Amino acid sequence: MTQRRDDQAPAIDRALDAQRNDQSPLWTARVLVAELLGLVGIVLYNWWVYVIVATNLLTSTNAFFSDLEATGRRDASLFEHFDLAAGIVMFVALALRGPWGPKGKRREWTWLLFFALAGVSGGHYSYACPEGLSAACRNAEWHLRLPLHHYLHVVSGIIEFAMMTTAVYFAWKRTRDEKTVVAAGIKWTGVTLLVGYPLLAVAYLTDRFGAFVEPIFFICFSVMIFIELFEPRRQRPVTGQQIDPDAMRRVE
Repeated sequence: MTQRRDDQAPAIDRALDAQRNDQSPLWTARVLVAELLGLVGIVLYNWWVYVIVATNLLTSTNAFFSDLEATGRRDASLFEHFDLAAGIVMFVALALRGPWGPKGKRREWTWLLFFALAGVSGGHYSYACPEGLSAACRNAEWHLRLPLHHYLHVVSGIIEFAMMTTAVYFAWKRTRDEKTVVAAGIKWTGVTLLVGYPLLAVAYLTDRFGAFVEPIFFICFSVMIFIELFEPRRQRPVTGQQIDPDAMRRVE
């Protein structure tokens, strides 16, 4: 019986510590700042909505929104800075929120930090030319004739997608047995990505419908960031219920 109590002690202490932190004004303020920053980052990340609603920059549905960031294109610098700022703000928001979830440390949190850093890199290094709109650009890209910053942008984008996809996978593993809104959101985000990747491959290889396919990923990535920031730190007890240290340590 003593051994069992000793084995339970770390988990009990973590639960009690979580309860105390949840009630701390400092922790509450920290979470609030993280959530507000996260919302700002999500808005910045989705600048493509502004392009559709308020500009005529997207001249073809076959183009990718990322082509609008190519050097020399109208407002390219603005969109690059949106991406750069989004990555920085998301990183800070995730760092402030921390990895802790209802069942302890969330494994996907680290991958989301790398996702944000990849976004910072992608915003810093620009496309040299719009590969989705120009056959000459695509040919030069494949033959490694473009400036280094173009390839750094491409690699940053690949890392960004890989980090987020990995994060969604680990989040799905963590929540697959749950019947919660968070679990459902993660599940459908994963399903959407499974459908979206073949469509992205087709759009990239055929240079068609990129403007329809790329937002699928922007939305999925934004949903995952939102979930990570707004998921409760611990499972909520029944209304009015608090953790009783003596009850938790009582062995039946």
